[in-house]
Amino acid sequence: MNSTLPRRPRWRSLALLALCLAPLLWPLEHLAERYYRSELAGQNRQTLDLYVANLLGTLHRYEVLPQILGELPALRATLSAPDDGVTQGNANRLLKNISAQTGAEVMYLMDASGKTLAASNWDKHDSFVGRNFAFRPYYIEAMAGRLGRFFGLGTTSGKRGYFFAAAVRDREKVIGVLVVKVDLDHTESLWGKTPEQLLVTDHNGVVILTSRQEWRFRATRPLSEEESKAISAVQPYPTRDPKPLNLNTNAWLTQTQTIEETGWSVSILAPRTLIDRPVRTVVATGGAALLVLMLLLGLMMQRRRHYLDRIAFEAKARHELEGRVAERTSDLEGLNRRLKQEVLEREQAQQELVRAQDDLVQAGKLSALGTMSASISHELNQPLAAIRSYAENAEILLDHQRTEDARGNLKLISELTGRMASIIAHLRAFARRDRHAPESVALQPALDDALALLAKRRRSMEVELIRDLPAAALWVEAGETRLRQVLGNLLANALDALTEKGPPRKLWLSAQATETGVNLYIRDNGPGFCMEALGRAGEPFYTTKTRTQGLGLGLAICDTLMRAFGGELLFANHKEGGALITLKLRAGAPGVSLQPSEDRSV
Repeated sequence: MNSTLPRRPRWRSLALLALCLAPLLWPLEHLAERYYRSELAGQNRQTLDLYVANLLGTLHRYEVLPQILGELPALRATLSAPDDGVTQGNANRLLKNISAQTGAEVMYLMDASGKTLAASNWDKHDSFVGRNFAFRPYYIEAMAGRLGRFFGLGTTSGKRGYFFAAAVRDREKVIGVLVVKVDLDHTESLWGKTPEQLLVTDHNGVVILTSRQEWRFRATRPLSEEESKAISAVQPYPTRDPKPLNLNTNAWLTQTQTIEETGWSVSILAPRTLIDRPVRTVVATGGAALLVLMLLLGLMMQRRRHYLDRIAFEAKARHELEGRVAERTSDLEGLNRRLKQEVLEREQAQQELVRAQDDLVQAGKLSALGTMSASISHELNQPLAAIRSYAENAEILLDHQRTEDARGNLKLISELTGRMASIIAHLRAFARRDRHAPESVALQPALDDALALLAKRRRSMEVELIRDLPAAALWVEAGETRLRQVLGNLLANALDALTEKGPPRKLWLSAQATETGVNLYIRDNGPGFCMEALGRAGEPFYTTKTRTQGLGLGLAICDTLMRAFGGELLFANHKEGGALITLKLRAGAPGVSLQPSEDRSV
């Protein structure tokens, strides 16, 4: 019987086959390394973009402060009378309050010689008052009329910071410099502890911000003689000879992004172990798979060799196999029951989701009805007020037998009721998603119409109207009713702002044709926008008035209508005081539009 058994498996042949298949692990390693390198580069690129955006956001928040604060009267008074203790105290307290509100580390005012006259830290042991910083680059840049920028270590406080400086002028003469120092320690602390390391280098190649403290103020490249002299002159670091940062480039994967406005380079360094470990895992898995394949081949050969020996045990094996099949069948039946139960539960969850969606749609309809009611009450408020005023005037005119003048008031009332009907038609069209296409509209007549609506109120407030409009008609793409609605709301808001100011009250209107359209400027000499209002002026239901004075929908509706025209509504404060609103409208074709006016649409 032994003579019929096959020959024993040739393990040498299996070993030779394994040696032939082993080189397949090298391309597997190469592909795995390329894949994980690409994945890591993508993740680090996103991380780097986020860190750069956060750093720029922190700097931009303070960039314009020196130019704005330099116009404050309290600071100018200190420059005019540097030996006056009262004006100096007022300036110190003002700078301290502004520094606390903006989050700046310190603000200070220097005269033309570089001597600090007032500072927000005047009451601390490291006060800047009396110190001279004329050697700092930001002072030199500001005295030259440019915005000074500088990163360095404070010679008094010993803390890092980014400095913005701007000149304070008396007409064309520079009489001082206002400096704002920004603390970047918080931005550095946000980076946290991760395997990837972040560092920011300045134009000298010296590390100024990093997630590793031991890398701080190390040079990433050799410094030239001119750079060493500049470092000694301006003293931006705690040392005048930064030690080199010796990094093994083979141990790190580096990605760098340059910030042009500061001259900084932001780099993210990922250790190669983040790639080597998964690559080794893939190679080990491939080797294990190869080994398993060899073992399977050996087992198959071994099984063939013992085939004749298992013939005697075939009946027993069959019986065991049938038992296992029965057991597996029982397991499959149980699994099938569980799957049916899960399908039933999922169908129930789907039904609950449909009901929740129906509830959400109903809630959205109720919200839309509330918004529409608020819009109608706001938009009809001004025409109703004008109708009431004209009706009262007509009654007085009739009492004085001035029937022609009374008839003129009644005609104006008729025009206003027509306008109210147009507004309601416009809102009804909006409710059924029927948008009017923009048409060519003459800007000056629409502006005159809005001014006429508010003429009585303007004269009663003694508001001086200063117009700077071209004689030729400016044609824009808009709608007759919607454009008058926008202009009426904006002019009414300007008059509301002027009620908070005593005489003289002024309102400027000017227009300018641009390459893409027409810009209309509405400016007043009121209190202007606060910082919060500048950011939220276009939000619905945001208002600085009392609840009885408005719903906060006027500017939000104006902004929506301007976007419907393809235009833009901008809010700002004029440099000479007061609010400045800019309407950017697209240019329209001259002449009468061939499209039906939205005032006549139903």
